Amino acid sequence: MNGEWIDKRQTSDIKTLNAMTFRIYTKTGDKGTTALIGGTKVSKADLRIEAYGTVDELNSYIGLCKDLLADTHSKEVLQEVQDRLFTIGAMLAQDPDKKTKMTLPDLHEEDIVLLEKEIDMMTEQLPEMKSFILPGGSVPVSQIHIARCVCRRAERLVIRLDAIAPVEPVVPKYLNRLSDYLFVLARYTGLVSGVADIPWKPRVS
Repeated sequence: MNGEWIDKRQTSDIKTLNAMTFRIYTKTGDKGTTALIGGTKVSKADLRIEAYGTVDELNSYIGLCKDLLADTHSKEVLQEVQDRLFTIGAMLAQDPDKKTKMTLPDLHEEDIVLLEKEIDMMTEQLPEMKSFILPGGSVPVSQIHIARCVCRRAERLVIRLDAIAPVEPVVPKYLNRLSDYLFVLARYTGLVSGVADIPWKPRVS
């Protein structure tokens, strides 16, 4: 009987723990602050929060782009990109002045090399660009261009953050290469779906 009670109590404790772990609302941020990895409380308007929040926004857009694509290989690459963006978010969310016992994921130069190889592969199949092009032509192409712009914004925020609190150099480098990849992917997506680039024709008075 005692053993049965212990089992029931343990089961109850596990359920309680799970409820606490997966509760969406905590109310701890109601006054406009949040905690970094390491426990430091900062304003939600802090540049660090803006930086990794924008990376999260980018990740969401990448997910949308992935869902819109038919090309299996490109979808697999974007899945990898989403994983790396989660890594960047974790890196940016860490308090640089505090050590944590948590094992955080990391970013490698090889992740940048992957993007460069993909850019080169797609570029070999694309027609030469003879003018600036306008975003558009199809919904997938347009959405990838939006993701590219969000990526550029994330990069700018990370560079601003780096000026006051050093960021691992591989982070802005990855975001820079990712924006290049997204630009080429937009063109490549148009190519495989039969949608031509829209050239910018500047009006000259």
